[in-house]
Amino acid sequence: MQLVVFILVYPLIWFVSILPFRILYVFSDIVYVLVYHIIGYRKKVVRNNIAMALPNISEKERLNIEKKFYHHLCDMFLEMMKTMTISEKEMNKRFVFTNLELYTALEKKQKSIAVMIAHYATYEWVISMNRKIEFEGFAIYKKVNNKYFDKLVRNIRSKFKATLITTSQTIPVIKENESLGHRGVYGFASDQSPQESKAFHWQKFMGIETPVYTGAEMLVKRFDMNVIFLRVKKVKRGYYEATFELMFDNPKAIPDYQISDEFLRRVEKQIYEAPEFYLWTHKRWKHRKK
Repeated sequence: MQLVVFILVYPLIWFVSILPFRILYVFSDIVYVLVYHIIGYRKKVVRNNIAMALPNISEKERLNIEKKFYHHLCDMFLEMMKTMTISEKEMNKRFVFTNLELYTALEKKQKSIAVMIAHYATYEWVISMNRKIEFEGFAIYKKVNNKYFDKLVRNIRSKFKATLITTSQTIPVIKENESLGHRGVYGFASDQSPQESKAFHWQKFMGIETPVYTGAEMLVKRFDMNVIFLRVKKVKRGYYEATFELMFDNPKAIPDYQISDEFLRRVEKQIYEAPEFYLWTHKRWKHRKK
């Protein structure tokens, strides 16, 4: 059954991937009408999240953010498909690193690096970074249930020299790399909600006390990695800028949970600046302290 689904859907993905960007975004506008107005994909979740996170703005302003978000979501989804055939030259034009020298300076210290990033603007095209650096790049991801689509995702990422590892593989892979003296850069998107049973730390995020992912902090301390935050900004439709910000270069000396808390503060700053580009479809605040 998985193969049948893949055979049926793959031609559509390929067709979208070869569309010129101008036509791609016309198609995205059509998809927006379908997803938002007809299907109403996760509209209740999105509306509740925005209302909880931004209670001090009017209902009209929240509705405007909601509609802009769905437009962006459709763009991002199709851009993800476009990654399948996009050229390196086109990618470099559309996803620009403003201060790559900050990152490369850290590589010279010969310590592995943790890049903390939010589900904001686009996190798909960050993989283009791997063609500009020396360290091997590892992206931690959730395995796709359909093994054929999972293989497709891996193939697309490998095109930009990114190695995908699942959450269960993360510790063994880092441990082996460090034992061999193989320095790597590891991408962590830690702004979603962990299982309540695995919540070791609670903190306010957008004013709501909620459990926080602390796995990235645990790993950077255990393996003494440099920690940087990648702030991604949507400049205009189809164009992004990514800026590195040094967070900590001596994580073992940092009090527990301060790394995780600082990450959330930086994500909050992004959201307040342009909330329509945050991924509101996830139930980020499904666990809350009463």
